[in-house]
Amino acid sequence: MAVLKGGPSAEREVSLVSGRECAAALRGEGYEVIELDAGPDVAERLKEIAPDVVFNALHGRWGEDGCIQGMLEWLRLPYTHSGVLASSLAIDKEKTKAAYRTAGLPVAESSLARKSDVMAAHVMAPPYVVKPYNEGSSVGVYLVHEEANGPPVLDETMPEVVMVEQFVPGRELTATVMGGRALGVTEILTDGWYDYDAKYKAGGSRHICPAELPQDITEACLDYALRAHAALGCRGVSRTDFRWDDTQELAGLRLLETNTQPGMTPTSLSPEHGQLVGMSFGQFCAWMVEDASCDR
Repeated sequence: MAVLKGGPSAEREVSLVSGRECAAALRGEGYEVIELDAGPDVAERLKEIAPDVVFNALHGRWGEDGCIQGMLEWLRLPYTHSGVLASSLAIDKEKTKAAYRTAGLPVAESSLARKSDVMAAHVMAPPYVVKPYNEGSSVGVYLVHEEANGPPVLDETMPEVVMVEQFVPGRELTATVMGGRALGVTEILTDGWYDYDAKYKAGGSRHICPAELPQDITEACLDYALRAHAALGCRGVSRTDFRWDDTQELAGLRLLETNTQPGMTPTSLSPEHGQLVGMSFGQFCAWMVEDASCDR
């Protein structure tokens, strides 16, 4: 088996940790594992290795946007997580929302806008969030507060087209789906914005798993996560993120995005959901290996 990790995306460092952790866990389950940092020669390396299965531990563009999935389909190598179409849909936040809306799932108001327009004037009444429409791990996220005097000044590394999304106040929730089963809901507590450091640095956030929620909110999160997984055509493991304004009860619950390749680091969320249903980290990774396939 080959574990793909690293790659060229903005989430490279996270992927290196995910890949290392998964490789170690799979060795503990008895698998023979080769770790492969996915560079420009990844196709040639995979042809040489000829693995039975590829565990895709890549994150971000190229690794979870359908590109590597298409290459693996071409090589006829079974791989973990979602296929080409679901991956390309889920990495695009606005296309994801279109799929959610079609499935009758609640989302926050949003639109795509040119970077120059966003910096020239408010394109939406504050508070709102500005972020790349095709990145994960809260890379390049700007929160524009209600009292902001003017529009945000975006970093030069931000793409020319960005997503502007109405800010949903309240609590940060997430739910994992494994195959056709929703495993559990976690509430994420931070001292500020749930940004990159809060997600991946030790002590950056605290997880309440299972989340202490009213029963109807827990059931809605599990139901919505399953429906999002199906609407995008995901397979294997996915994780859907929510914001819940508890002053509005069920009407305050909104889907934000679905991660087709959730993080698998020591601070990641989906492995905790596996533990909720009695699966060790190694068993969780092994399930994904046994579920691996090609779309065609």
